Amino acid sequence: MILKTERLYLREMNQNDFDSLCKILQDEEVMYAYEGAFSNAEVQEWLDRQIARYHKWGFGLWAVILKETDKFIGQCGLTMQPWQNHEVLEIGYLFQKQHWHKGYAAEAAAGCKIYAFETLHASEVCSIIRDTNIPSQKVAVKNGMIRSGSEIKHYKGVDMPHFRYIIKNNRKKTI
Repeated sequence: MILKTERLYLREMNQNDFDSLCKILQDEEVMYAYEGAFSNAEVQEWLDRQIARYHKWGFGLWAVILKETDKFIGQCGLTMQPWQNHEVLEIGYLFQKQHWHKGYAAEAAAGCKIYAFETLHASEVCSIIRDTNIPSQKVAVKNGMIRSGSEIKHYKGVDMPHFRYIIKNNRKKTI
């Protein structure tokens, strides 16, 4: 287990999570910001990328498990993402549609922010969100982030405006 919140715990994903991950990445409605659902091969590539991130950085997108049922309901975590010609630490999140509007994304994202600041000692963390993804923008704002810049990303042949939401680590370091 990586971290716990009031209702959730986050852990590394593994191959046994493939079917649960498909419930997210193969849902057209969930994946609208990605221009549609993924194939089985794309889901496998996504899972393999997270596992590679765990080995490279010690973090990635993690499985979000609902404590009450011990079921995989989404993914949330930290990744290094390109932004205006450099890499930034990002909090990302995607949840099964049946678990939307219950505060789980905000709860998991807040836990990841604390992890970034307290465990990784990051000076800042952000969320990079497509301009049309209003619910994810609301999660970022609830996580204390403010909008700071925009960029056009190119994905699946589409120009996609994205906003960067950011929060700085204002905690004083003690020696």
